[in-house]
Amino acid sequence: MGEKVSRNAEGYPDPTFGGAWGNMRREEKQREAERMAKINDLIPVMKQTAELAGFEVVGRITLRDKGTGKEYR
Repeated sequence: MGEKVSRNAEGYPDPTFGGAWGNMRREEKQREAERMAKINDLIPVMKQTAELAGFEVVGRITLRDKGTGKEYR
């Protein structure tokens, strides 16, 4: 009953599109989760590198994904 049904331009149910769209969103969410895991591993390494060089990170580290252009703060 609470399930959202995808509809075409005429308003008829379109389960093929709905299924494809759901698969695309699932894959997109998986890629985003993988990026976040990389960032979560990278930030401590960057802070440790700064520490070893005699520096301290005092602000937020902003990263930009070269492939997508998306910024992570």
